[in-house]
Amino acid sequence: MSPTLSQYLEFLGQSARREQLLGFKHGIEKESLRITEGGVLAQTQHPTALGSALTHPTITTDYSEALVELITPVCTSIEGLFDNLDRIHRFTYSQLGDERLWIQSMPCLLPERDQDIPIGWYGTSNIGMLKHVYRRGLAIRYGKAMQCIAGIHYNFSLPDKVWQLLQQHDGDQRSAQDYQSARYMATIRNFRRYAWLLMYLFGASPAVCASFLQGRDHKLQRLGEKSLYLPYATSLRMSDLGYNNNAQSGLNICYNGLDQYIQSMQQAISMPYAPYAEMGTHDAQGNWQQLNTNLLQIENEFYSPIRPKRVTRSGEKPVHALASRGVEYIEVRCMDIDPFAPLGVEPATARFLDSFLLYCALEDSPEFEPDECEETGVNFDLAVKRGREPGLSLHQNGTDIALKDWGLSLLDDIAACAQLLDQTNATADFSDSLKQQRDKLHNPDLTPSARVLTEIERHGNSFFRFALAQSEAHREYFMARPLDAESMDAFRRQAEASLTEQAAMEAADDVDFDTFVRTYLSQ
Repeated sequence: MSPTLSQYLEFLGQSARREQLLGFKHGIEKESLRITEGGVLAQTQHPTALGSALTHPTITTDYSEALVELITPVCTSIEGLFDNLDRIHRFTYSQLGDERLWIQSMPCLLPERDQDIPIGWYGTSNIGMLKHVYRRGLAIRYGKAMQCIAGIHYNFSLPDKVWQLLQQHDGDQRSAQDYQSARYMATIRNFRRYAWLLMYLFGASPAVCASFLQGRDHKLQRLGEKSLYLPYATSLRMSDLGYNNNAQSGLNICYNGLDQYIQSMQQAISMPYAPYAEMGTHDAQGNWQQLNTNLLQIENEFYSPIRPKRVTRSGEKPVHALASRGVEYIEVRCMDIDPFAPLGVEPATARFLDSFLLYCALEDSPEFEPDECEETGVNFDLAVKRGREPGLSLHQNGTDIALKDWGLSLLDDIAACAQLLDQTNATADFSDSLKQQRDKLHNPDLTPSARVLTEIERHGNSFFRFALAQSEAHREYFMARPLDAESMDAFRRQAEASLTEQAAMEAADDVDFDTFVRTYLSQ
């Protein structure tokens, strides 16, 4: 354990300060494709009974009209977080009719024609059309199939009071906002250094349905008649087959400080890119097909395992919110859906993430040099494609180190953070979760990716049949536990209110869409 981590843990562990750690804020965003009973991507519109995808606070869509996104309120306890996620699932399933939610990060059986994958629709308001046109841009840039990949986003922040205590401990003279932003950026740097560990421990997409890669070059191995895989992969979702695409491979987003991050992101948003310029912003019929022809339309197009975040105001760009008011929380974006958990993620996973992120926040985090940036990317790629390979080595400061040895060493340090959270919450759950992860490093067969491959084999070497069976089992789990009448009424009122809000936004627009886009992009 480094002296810095030891000092911070001792400082925060004193009883007068420890209670401040009870204010951790958490949020989960869980994506799932709507599918037919036969496991085919649903072609239906987002159910009206679920409310407006534009304005509903907890039930929306992401890329596709069929890609449901369930969002918890911000919670300060893991128990409250998962109770909210469970209740949102139970309501959602009650409104799906014969449809199901696909339980894998990699897509279900997709249409043969890319054009038959429906893009999310958010109504005719300017902000709704902006979201829709942005998705049209993603479609022509990367293809619609890639946008059907689903995942878990874990939002996390330390209480403001904890940052204030740490700033006093450090004797730092910056403003509270600047100190907090700098510390979150340091947390992100450490996360990027060690995110390969999360891929090994929680990656759950070692295989895909062959329909996902129809017409694309790949180096996957055939598994049965209609599945593809890599034998030691953990998360093909986070490989170059998924979100890490070629157009963005040359981007150099800097995490050495918030100003550098904003500057490098603004450069990417304004960087001309010839292939997109050839497409133009409008199609042959004069319809909008992308917001601009730069390398990124907006900063959300940059696919990253983690993002600094700030709640935005209506019509405000995320990078503008960060520049104005600093980093408020971080969004972990690399977590696969756990197909063995009805909610897509287990409370034990959230507890480990809390321990892991606390470690990233308190451990030394020097600024990145170019060589280390490249090294972290190589380690991440090795973990997603070959993570369970016996004897696999990663690179630590230019030296080879076995993934298992490095992982166990990291867990030894993270264990001290878990123990502090146990003391704070009067529980042993955080240390118990860490023990589960230690067991996975000693026995790769316990990892979700290995368990997925075992289940695929049990289902006749069919990724599709395994995932469809799990989807059906999870549907039965939620349908057998209907919400009480009062809760159902509350969800229905929330859905109706969101539809009313969308209609009001559409009626209130007082500028044309072209002007709105110019104004939005000029921030």
